[in-house]
Amino acid sequence: MNDTHDTPEWSLSGGTVHTPSGPVERDVGIRDGKIVGIGHFPGVRSVDCTGLDILPGVIDSQVHFREPGLEHKEDLETGSRAAVLGGITAVFEMPNTNPNTDTAERITDKLSRAHHRMWCDHAFYIGATAENAEHLAELERMRGTAGVKIFMGASTGSLLVSDDDNLARVLNSGVRRVAIHAEDEDRMNARKGERVPNDPSSHPVWRDDESAMLATRRILRIARAANRPIHILHVTTPAELAEISKHRDIASCEVTPQHLTLAAEDAYPRLGTHAQMNPPIRSAAHRDGLWHWLQQGVPDVLGSDHAPHTAEEKAKPYPDAPSGMPGVQTLLPLMLNHVAEGRMTLDRLIDMTSAGVQRIFGLVGKGRIAAGYDADFTVIDRKGSFTITEEWLASRCGWSPFTGMELKGRVVGTIIRGHTAMWDGQLGERATGEPLRFAGAL
Repeated sequence: MNDTHDTPEWSLSGGTVHTPSGPVERDVGIRDGKIVGIGHFPGVRSVDCTGLDILPGVIDSQVHFREPGLEHKEDLETGSRAAVLGGITAVFEMPNTNPNTDTAERITDKLSRAHHRMWCDHAFYIGATAENAEHLAELERMRGTAGVKIFMGASTGSLLVSDDDNLARVLNSGVRRVAIHAEDEDRMNARKGERVPNDPSSHPVWRDDESAMLATRRILRIARAANRPIHILHVTTPAELAEISKHRDIASCEVTPQHLTLAAEDAYPRLGTHAQMNPPIRSAAHRDGLWHWLQQGVPDVLGSDHAPHTAEEKAKPYPDAPSGMPGVQTLLPLMLNHVAEGRMTLDRLIDMTSAGVQRIFGLVGKGRIAAGYDADFTVIDRKGSFTITEEWLASRCGWSPFTGMELKGRVVGTIIRGHTAMWDGQLGERATGEPLRFAGAL
């Protein structure tokens, strides 16, 4: 390296670096927040990563950080603090705040609130409504915007877009991939009588497989007619993944750690309403079916669907308790445990949390360890062990359905554009999160 701009200021040394070519025993050179080389850099200040794995920065492409309007559950600072403590370097945050994030002014407000209060890099979804459908083509190009989010069910007010005509209006406005919550509102309204008071195990009976499949088939049909790429969030049924596998030219999809880990037979008796989320935790057979399709390569990304509520809110009896659970801090620890137990490879986990996100959403400068990319790294100890405790949790809600779980693998460090956001459980000096950049956006 002859140019002084290519000379690292510092490096991560001695670890196993997971590059696009595979794992290598090399150093990673960092300068001005960028990766300047992968090799050996004697004489450069280094952080010793002997015995550790250096992954591309893990991205969680579905979180609800509740600000503005619902800060008693979470805010951008506490949610992003939980993220970096769990090894997450960037998040896509959802629009169902109060007020909803459905105008240019509200995106700008979130970006202002996030500036150097958020510990990780970030982008915000714009919520689709019947009122803003014709403006989405310009809104989706705003700085720091992850794209458009459609709630086909499980939402209230203007963010609910459940009829085919308005869904088509939304999908015909703009070009970027649209994120979809696919549950059929009409079927769920018709089945409300299936809810059994004080019995959260009736939640997946009410919001049944067909509620999910109806919505998924409808949005695939409308997306094909509009020639618009879509991304179906938190898929819970193997049948949906089989259907999505037939539409890979227009459809990507996500699964969550909780649907890959929890099963109804155990979760509802043990956790009660703390296991209640939308779409629901389903049976062990459903969970095993998700793993089958993951092994077939169908799910593109892992998202936590971090959706915190206070312990007091979750203590309400079913069906009055709100749906949702925290997960941004536990996404990577849970999945590292699945890797350790042989359910997936580390390469597949890396693809679903970095390269996969970059590929389907057009992220700029993120998603791989390569010269010229942002110096985003998640450092892990695969040989270590870890127990999830309430003391470790940073989310304002203060609880997790996974508290007490003993896991194989441990998150050691979170580095974002060359800044150490977390190392060995200790936060960095200050929050330095910046808006994410996307191809085609402003």
